Amino acid sequence: MSLNHVRPWRNIYRRKSRQIHVGNVPVGGDAPISVQTMTNTVTTDIKGTIAQVQAAAEAGADIVRISVPDKDSSAALKEIVRESPVPIVADIHFHYQRGIEAAEAGAACLRINPGNIGDEKRVREVIKAARDHNCSIRIGVNAGSLEKHLLEKYGEPCPEAMVESGLDHIKILEDNDFHEFKISCKASDVFLAAAAYQALADATDAPIHLGITEAGGLVSGTIKSAIGLGNLLWMGIGDTIRVSLSADPVEEVRVGYEILKSLGLRHRGVNIISCPSCARQGFDVIKTVEVLEKRLEHIKTPMSLSIIGCVVNGPGEALMTDVGFTGGGAGSGMVYLAGKQSHKMSNDEMVDHIVEQVEAKAAEIDAAQEAAE
Repeated sequence: MSLNHVRPWRNIYRRKSRQIHVGNVPVGGDAPISVQTMTNTVTTDIKGTIAQVQAAAEAGADIVRISVPDKDSSAALKEIVRESPVPIVADIHFHYQRGIEAAEAGAACLRINPGNIGDEKRVREVIKAARDHNCSIRIGVNAGSLEKHLLEKYGEPCPEAMVESGLDHIKILEDNDFHEFKISCKASDVFLAAAAYQALADATDAPIHLGITEAGGLVSGTIKSAIGLGNLLWMGIGDTIRVSLSADPVEEVRVGYEILKSLGLRHRGVNIISCPSCARQGFDVIKTVEVLEKRLEHIKTPMSLSIIGCVVNGPGEALMTDVGFTGGGAGSGMVYLAGKQSHKMSNDEMVDHIVEQVEAKAAEIDAAQEAAE
């Protein structure tokens, strides 16, 4: 019996959207919410870009976006796509020819605004290239680059202007009988983005790509994204996400997963439940958690680990985790397995021991899953 069945207040009822594919990754419908990031290397640096794509994929990225600003980047994209372990989205803005070249190079999706790439003939050419090469499209509305006529109409970037822009672009694709598209309406302002996304979700059944654009550095951007994306996801809005940080793309992936994990929407790797520590701690909680986060990065199996400094909350938290350690006295603490007291372990040996227990539990979970399949 699932926790959601026992505790209905845990349920998130996702908005019903139609499903498309970005390469082999389904987006929308009942598909898991996918996590994206974007490379920040120069695309013509093929080796460096491939390395960054692979690092993001290893961290759990389902999809990676790459900027294609010129013809040399289009040429590089072909080799990058060939080496990539995940589908690649080509970021195209104004030049329709880049969209055609990216589709021919094997991009799984084009990030464009149909209204920005020229007249109707050019739009049709890009759509034809996308259709011919089994390539989807993301309509990317951004508060910072709204069309001039909409800014004149509304006076400033606002939810109504962003949604109107998005629906105008949707009409262009649908008028050309192209329906393999998703849409985003990003803003750096959390209130503006949230309001625009809510209105967009009511106006279309297209899959929605969530993001708070230009969110900031690792700490401030994580907080802003967690608030903005977290609230939208809680309302059931969003089929794929990107956390936009001025940081390593791998950090974007990690933060994205943590947001989804906190809402029970995706489960990957070890979820560490730990206390902030205080004078009651029986060991150095902060340092221990920091070390364990690094030592357990290789675990992809969804599971939980509690690291609590003392017996005030430790035993209670350990009851709900796969593996737990609660600080005690005299230089040792209690190890919990499957929510039950198992054995004592010295603080000096506890990190290596916990890693061993987590690895063993992960192997057990994986074996059970394989047997069930």
